[in-house]
Amino acid sequence: MHRRIRSSAVVVALTAAATLLAACGPSAEQEGPADAITFWTPQSTPERVAAQEAVAARFTEETGIEVDVVPLAAADQDQALVTGAASGEVPDVILAGSSQITSWQAQGLLDTDVVQEAMDTLDPTTFNDNALGAVTVQDDGGNGTVAAVPSDGWVHLIAYRTDLLEEAGVEVPTTVAELAEAATTVKDELDITGIALGTQSGTASGTEGIESIFQSAGCELVADGAVTIDSPECAQAAGHFKELRDSSVAGDYDVESARAAYLAGDAAMLLFSTHILDELANLDEAVPPSCEQCADDPEFLAEQSGFITVLDESHPAQFGATLAYAVPARANADEARQYIEYVLGEGYADTLAVATEGRLPLRTGTPENPTEYLDAWGGLGFGPEVESSVAEVYGDDLVTAMGEGMAAVSRWGQGTPDATLAGLVATQGTLAQQLDPLYRGTDPAEVTQQMAAEVTALQQDQ
Repeated sequence: MHRRIRSSAVVVALTAAATLLAACGPSAEQEGPADAITFWTPQSTPERVAAQEAVAARFTEETGIEVDVVPLAAADQDQALVTGAASGEVPDVILAGSSQITSWQAQGLLDTDVVQEAMDTLDPTTFNDNALGAVTVQDDGGNGTVAAVPSDGWVHLIAYRTDLLEEAGVEVPTTVAELAEAATTVKDELDITGIALGTQSGTASGTEGIESIFQSAGCELVADGAVTIDSPECAQAAGHFKELRDSSVAGDYDVESARAAYLAGDAAMLLFSTHILDELANLDEAVPPSCEQCADDPEFLAEQSGFITVLDESHPAQFGATLAYAVPARANADEARQYIEYVLGEGYADTLAVATEGRLPLRTGTPENPTEYLDAWGGLGFGPEVESSVAEVYGDDLVTAMGEGMAAVSRWGQGTPDATLAGLVATQGTLAQQLDPLYRGTDPAEVTQQMAAEVTALQQDQ
């Protein structure tokens, strides 16, 4: 359902090959059950490592299986897993992004049988369908293999000032076209930025902004191996993207400056991840609201902000990121399965609390209580001080809407053979490099045709 809500440890750097291998567990060729397992996590800030170690300690109390929590960035995970697989020294569980996982599965690096066992115990129907699709690898016969167990993630939402939209005389938008019209009207009527989002040409922020807006407009990058970014839907999306960009009174934004504009009261809308929730509520001292009214009322922005968690019900595809638990081949499979079942069951709420605003559940509940874990997430403290919960600050309706937003998380190519190409397009900034001509007035259809040419060239070089 489409929801619009009005709200009333030390970081470990592992770079040398010897150190990376030391982060792997003992050889899985050992006989008998393991009394310890190794868990790699990208959640690597000191406080997050400590929180994950606390969850692991509770697991150890219940099972007797000790867990070595190793913080390891995604790029280091990729290098270390390949190196470890060659030597037989691998970790037992890895928390990683979906694109990493599907790549590892394609290389034969994962144990999918134990993943299926965990899924059967937890019940696949309790998981987000899109998240399952993101870690499902299709073979040449069209058969899918689930390569990892989905855990959590974040999603793009649109925060909007209810008072400013009312003052400008515009309704809350329900499509990309309406969003562009609303942003333009706000600029014309109030002389402030209509919407702040990443629009800088050739940058990661521009890449993120393009995929987010284009997907919500029903534009696909590639389908069944055919590049489709030059479709009429994509050309129309490009035109609306320019309108959104032109609604700024302060030039092009990156992610950080877009957030700053909304926190300062200089933008009526903001496209951002769920990480904005604590900052709007003045719960992060490092990024406080700075609007004029915020001096007297630090919670002003939280009180005056509404949220769109699914922009267009007819195209429920929200930009976001998801994490899942993978088990390498030759790991201690049974112990790994027990750990995964624990952190997605009894220890799930504590696991999400490691970073509440950035770790929304992909398993919303149990067969007996389908919203158990989403409800639990809403009751978790968020922000650095974790003194207030999402439900306390924004209400139960926003918690429900966030679940709907996570259910709509989608990335171009995910769960299909086109995922590799889509990943290359994103990491190389292929589309964002074509923004300057769009901004100079080149016809959007010509811009998307050039985008298609660049994507096709990249596809041919694979």
